[in-house]
Amino acid sequence: MSHLYPPLLPHRSGYLAVGHGHEVYWEECGNPMGRPVVFLHGGPGGGCSPTARRLFDPRRYRIILMDQRGCGRSTPHAETAHNFLADLVADLERLRLQMKVDKWLLCGGSWGCTLALAYAKKFTQHVSGMVLRGVFAAQDHELDWLYKAGGASRIFRQAWQDYVSAIRVHMPIDAAHRLVGGGQNSELLRAYDKVLQEGTQVQVLAMARAWCTWEDALSSVYPSDPAHAAQASPEEDMQCLAMAKISAHMFAHDPDLGSRGSIVPASADDFLKHIPGIIVQGQFDMVTPAETAWQLAQVWPLVQLRVVHTAGHSSQDPELQSALVAALDDMLTEV
Repeated sequence: MSHLYPPLLPHRSGYLAVGHGHEVYWEECGNPMGRPVVFLHGGPGGGCSPTARRLFDPRRYRIILMDQRGCGRSTPHAETAHNFLADLVADLERLRLQMKVDKWLLCGGSWGCTLALAYAKKFTQHVSGMVLRGVFAAQDHELDWLYKAGGASRIFRQAWQDYVSAIRVHMPIDAAHRLVGGGQNSELLRAYDKVLQEGTQVQVLAMARAWCTWEDALSSVYPSDPAHAAQASPEEDMQCLAMAKISAHMFAHDPDLGSRGSIVPASADDFLKHIPGIIVQGQFDMVTPAETAWQLAQVWPLVQLRVVHTAGHSSQDPELQSALVAALDDMLTEV
């Protein structure tokens, strides 16, 4: 049984010019006089879907969604130039001003958590609360888990082999051996980024598919049909291209991610101390394991950590989806 609210359409939408040729798509639905909430999708490069609107009670929430730079309906598609975390934080603040919102609730999943935390750190006074699902902060240990041998590769052996094999043909033999044996995550990320930026159309699409297939293998406790990935539609290939190009470029080069930056506060006496929140975390999340959610909960005085013991990472896992809707309903009682 679905716990989502009924399908609904936006009553307003448009594009916001944010500089350097980028225009981000936004839409608004629900109650124009309701509590403002902004949905921050995953990725980087994922884009919003109609399902995201249905997480929120349309009678009580003023629901705002934005496709981040380079993905979804934003243009130019799959563009990595001028597309780092700081740019997305600035876009979000521009959107808040355009929508004439004083404070809004941030709802983010996976990479959306990274963006929510970065925005809350810089614009704390404009955040009324946060609901985060599958917490990810792009720290070194999280990137190691995903993109370095010895992390998730120890559990998903065949999927890792397929993922690494896709890039090894484009690397010197000694570098390829290091990837299989456990080299730096930055090596693999930079190798993928290089091919995705400079390769032929055929190479780029092959790399993008390999990137998304690896993440999909980790995402849900309900395995997807391998035949579907082999018969991806042109629209799905475009989504995959944005996800892979933007993710690889950010993870390899963004000055605010990995060892180059830190989004999770060091103590409870930091920007989170007056922000109420709920974390919804799948116990069997293999993309963003519960370590980061637990780490964040230790320094967030006003948070509830809700672990869903039958769910993985994907927001399409029914139990996780149900818990996320319940968390958003519960946040309506917060002032």
